[in-house]
Amino acid sequence: MNQIPMTVRGLEKLREELLFLRDIRRPEIIKNIAEARKHGDLKENAEYHAAREQQIFCENRIKEIENKLSHAQVIDITKIPPSNRIVFGTTISIKNLYSGDKKTYRIVGNDEADLKQHLISINSPLARGLIGKKLGECVVITTPSGKITYKILKIEYL
Repeated sequence: MNQIPMTVRGLEKLREELLFLRDIRRPEIIKNIAEARKHGDLKENAEYHAAREQQIFCENRIKEIENKLSHAQVIDITKIPPSNRIVFGTTISIKNLYSGDKKTYRIVGNDEADLKQHLISINSPLARGLIGKKLGECVVITTPSGKITYKILKIEYL
């Protein structure tokens, strides 16, 4: 498997989720399964089947996180000398030259992406179009709604 780029914050979030699943959620599910077994016939025991499904989901998520952590390529943007170029982890402010709207985004790994938090995936069309560009440049990005031209207003290495 290839390395998975992620920020320091993304690494911390995955580790926190892993600890929660291992130390809190897994024991809860085991307790629920044991409790459901006390109710008799397992073939027709909805509580037991629901708890087993939760267990399968939890164990699969634990394996997925462990795999991602073992292949993580953590990029600490604060350790990279600023170069006025957009790279993974930078926070950028852009202006849509058609609408005049200004937006600020941070380019992060796939697992960290959350548009509501202004975190865009490195694999998104916008991020792919911006990577390597310089402050003040105009960039044309092809989106599902057509081509949009953005001007890069600010690049921060936070």
